[in-house]
This record gives sequence, C-alpha cells and structure tokens, in this order.
Amino acid sequence: VQLVESGGGLVQPGGSLRLSCEASGFSFSRYAMNWYRQAPGKERELVAAIASPSGWENYADSVKGRFTVSRDNAKNTVYLQMNSLKPEDTAVYYCNARSGQTYYWGQGTQVTVSS
Repeated sequence: VQLVESGGGLVQPGGSLRLSCEASGFSFSRYAMNWYRQAPGKERELVAAIASPSGWENYADSVKGRFTVSRDNAKNTVYLQMNSLKPEDTAVYYCNARSGQTYYWGQGTQVTVSS
C-alpha cells in the first residue's frame, strides 16, 4: 500500500497550491479519502474529506470556501486545491485513506505560506 503526496512548497499569502495524492495497493474507490495537516507544536487535524462513490465532501471550518477536495477514481488520485492561502495554513499535509477500521497514511508534503 502506498499513498504518495506531491504539490507542496512555498507560496506567498493569497496564493494557491494543488496537492495530489496517488494511491496504490488497495481498492481506492472503496475508501474515503481525507487530507489532514499538522503544524509545528499542534495536533494533526482533518482538513477535508471526500467519500466514494457519493463524492460527499466535508471541510474544516478554517478552510471552507478556500479549499476544495476532489478525486479521480480512474487515476487512484485525490486532490486538494488550496486557494487564498494564509500563513496559518503552513503545515505538513497528509493524505489518508479510510475504510471502516482500516487506515493508510502518506508520508506528508510540506506547505509553507510566507512572504
């Protein structure tokens, strides 16, 4: 099983980034896909979630209206489009797959929002 995140980096406040998470080794379409983040000294928090096959989405209040989660089951990939980024969005972003009590995690990708 692998979850490989990409797309992180350094961006100025107000900018945008698109994270990707490519999955392999499990039945991607049967799993809810989630994006978490962890800032230094803080607990890991759920940022966005997308179910399958319904496509139902859920967001943390802090990112509603700025972040959009999507998935392409044909490509086994989940995305997180992040717009209007703020310094407080700085964190390591992790991709997570969940089905019942089974969880898989990616290695994380750093997002830094700074001028």
